[in-house]
Amino acid sequence: MAGPRSFEVIVLGTGGMGSAAAYHLAKNGHRVLGLDRFPGGHNRGSSHGETRIIRKAYFEHPDYVPLLQRAYGLWSDLESETGQQLYFETGLIEIGPPDGIVVPGVIRAAKQHGLPLEKIERTDFPNRFPSMRLPENHLAVFEKEAGFLRVEDCVRAHLDLAQRHGAEFEFDAAVTGWSADESGVTVKTEKGEEFRGDALIVTTGAWSAPMMAELGMPLRIVRAHLHWFECGQQNSMEAGCPCFFYETENSGGAFYGFPAIDDLGLKVAEHDGRTEIFHDPLEDPDTPESEDSARVRDFVDAHFSDVHTNRRTRHVRCFYSQSPDGHFIIDRHPEHGNVVFGAGFSGHGFKFASVVGEHLANLAVQAETNPSFDFLGLRRNAGQF
Repeated sequence: MAGPRSFEVIVLGTGGMGSAAAYHLAKNGHRVLGLDRFPGGHNRGSSHGETRIIRKAYFEHPDYVPLLQRAYGLWSDLESETGQQLYFETGLIEIGPPDGIVVPGVIRAAKQHGLPLEKIERTDFPNRFPSMRLPENHLAVFEKEAGFLRVEDCVRAHLDLAQRHGAEFEFDAAVTGWSADESGVTVKTEKGEEFRGDALIVTTGAWSAPMMAELGMPLRIVRAHLHWFECGQQNSMEAGCPCFFYETENSGGAFYGFPAIDDLGLKVAEHDGRTEIFHDPLEDPDTPESEDSARVRDFVDAHFSDVHTNRRTRHVRCFYSQSPDGHFIIDRHPEHGNVVFGAGFSGHGFKFASVVGEHLANLAVQAETNPSFDFLGLRRNAGQF
């Protein structure tokens, strides 16, 4: 009887981060297996919904900027290898109160890393952004070198190229457990299959919560709702409408979105105030929360013109895996040196998928790693952000 199939590295979860890790491993000549409980390029996790914003002047923390600069280069390399455009530079307008989190954070990151950033004067705003409204006592800054990634196309590109470079994948293969010792790792699936590897990468999104809780970094799994509304031409990418991020006053929430790029219209979502999932994410109903929908509609009605919020063309939900401090957790397992993981991407991770995948791949094969990731380790100091 034949023993388990063996690989150098096994990747659990092949969404944004896992697909990129598999690609980098295979491209560098490693024997890699990717496992996922869903079909390849599925819509049951955090890497779907047409588009994701990518930006450099990172208000969350300036230490992300070097990672973003590397990510931009890797996305460009992926475009060259596929011959497919994945990144679209629309620019990004970020709006918020002067004593808020977003605009001061953007300015700080841009200043620290010498990034181009334009402050938009109130008198110029209506001509520059005719479909948007700038609230009183708010500031606006514009980042030209920002835009969006086609999220499903990015995942598919990484999966397809990984296979072209020799990676193997088993989809619809839910993992029932894994174990690790000095000789390697063993992974078992619901199909009764068993695989062996020298190393393991865990990028399972919402399904990484039990492992992270054991490691002292409990994740809060919440669902986000993405909405598309019919709109006029001035809200389209063709007309020059950029991506946007609004921080509203008085705990009114933060909202972001994208210009209309097809007949679905303007895409808008709330960046906080979501519903927590206390049970298996598989059981989460694919229905919008009425309160979430109302908040998004109220925001759009107050800040945009020529958008028909009574005509929603599409709704999609996805999961956010919120870390305790809102920052990524990327490290080696403290008890198993041949297991590495990326988790807790907290709703702002996809833009980093290219560089996170590269880093996880290097960690798994003991290659030289990027020191710019050190601030996202498991044992970081409480309150360092």
